[in-house]
Amino acid sequence: MTQLSLPELEAERDRLYAQLAAVGDFRRGSVSENYRRCGKPNCACAQPDHPGHGPRFVWTRSAGRRKTIGRQLAAAEVEKVRGEVARHGQFTAISDQIAEVNERICEARPVTGTDAPPGPEGEKGGSATRSRRSGPPR
Repeated sequence: MTQLSLPELEAERDRLYAQLAAVGDFRRGSVSENYRRCGKPNCACAQPDHPGHGPRFVWTRSAGRRKTIGRQLAAAEVEKVRGEVARHGQFTAISDQIAEVNERICEARPVTGTDAPPGPEGEKGGSATRSRRSGPPR
């Protein structure tokens, strides 16, 4: 792959930002189609060849550490939510591309005097407060 110049990389980033703006509404998660058996012994769903009652459509997403949130969807909103979930995939793909181009821009941009961290060189920064363990007991 050829090396792009800094202006070319910035133009690529602008193009990706425009794509990102065009994504539209999106949401994380997935849509699943479920069938279930009601448990009534005389119901048709109790037969071995019957798939069960349904379909029921459920939108689920991760909500952090070991937690999942789900909501049953009305038949009218299934395609809408599926489209929004698909657009989240577009959003993440474009975001990943933007991050890659930004890294290349950072590598290509020359170092200036304003890039240095503030403060005296060679000194460690830190807090002026003392920890409770190192002080006298209260």
